[in-house]
Amino acid sequence: MADVPPRWRERLLPKSVLGMAMLLVVASVGAAFSGAVLYAYYDYRLNQNERRVSHYIPDIQKRFKNATSSIDKARDDAKKQIDQQLAPLKKIAAEGETLSALLKKVAPSVWFVHTLDDAGQPSVGAAFVVAADATQAYLLTSYTAVRAATRQPGPAVFVRQGDEELKATLWTWQEDHDLAVLVIARPNAPKLDWASGTPGVKLGDRVFAVSGLGAGGGAISQGFVADVSAQGIQHDAAVGAAFQGGPLVDSDGHVVAVASRAYAPLGFDPGTITWGVPIRSSCDKVLRCPGGTASGAGQQRPRTAVPPPAPAAATTTTR
Repeated sequence: MADVPPRWRERLLPKSVLGMAMLLVVASVGAAFSGAVLYAYYDYRLNQNERRVSHYIPDIQKRFKNATSSIDKARDDAKKQIDQQLAPLKKIAAEGETLSALLKKVAPSVWFVHTLDDAGQPSVGAAFVVAADATQAYLLTSYTAVRAATRQPGPAVFVRQGDEELKATLWTWQEDHDLAVLVIARPNAPKLDWASGTPGVKLGDRVFAVSGLGAGGGAISQGFVADVSAQGIQHDAAVGAAFQGGPLVDSDGHVVAVASRAYAPLGFDPGTITWGVPIRSSCDKVLRCPGGTASGAGQQRPRTAVPPPAPAAATTTTR
């Protein structure tokens, strides 16, 4: 019988224990070498990726910063455009929430004034703090409201804010501008800021008249500026008796004028359009305003003595 040639497995596989051991050693060395090669390749690729990431991080941060700046700019531009579109609507009328916020802001500086007129009837108005120190406060009000108190003897003048009522001293006044200054014993009272510029408003701006009498600590009415001149500010905000002498403020709560029912620089009644006395004209006589800021009252004016009534003429009866 012819010899059968050995198959390939019989040729490669060892037949002794030593051969088997050598085969295992060779296989182990091959596996270890393959593992080392794979690990080296993995480490190489990992390092490559880390380099790429490190390279891209500054660029990504720069792009993120640029994108954030672009978003912020787009947001600000959109907000500005919205405000521009809403500006005409805001000039039509202030909402109740806006009025409440404005009144809350200015009310701590506004007082209700009450006294008597020349006929002994009640006379009322408003006043607001223009300056204060550690002992007293100076209030600007309407001369018309306290006119009877400029005479001696005359009625006392009182101011009230909420449940607090104080007796006020009528310090000085300016008849032709319907202005008067009251002094009260209220240290460091909060004052209202004046609008910057002269006169501080322009044609068509919204203005608000404020009174110190109201359930919410005061009352407020709104209107629009009809004309601005050196003589005063013409507006259509309602100025009732309790509003005369009170502040006429802009939308930020800054005083632009003193509300008046009697001030008529042109010598006639303009009807539903009333005049506001420019706030800075109070520095002409009734206030001291070094550097353009009110710091106190002007020179005190003595009250005019009222002559006693002439005795009635004796009546002679002819028989």
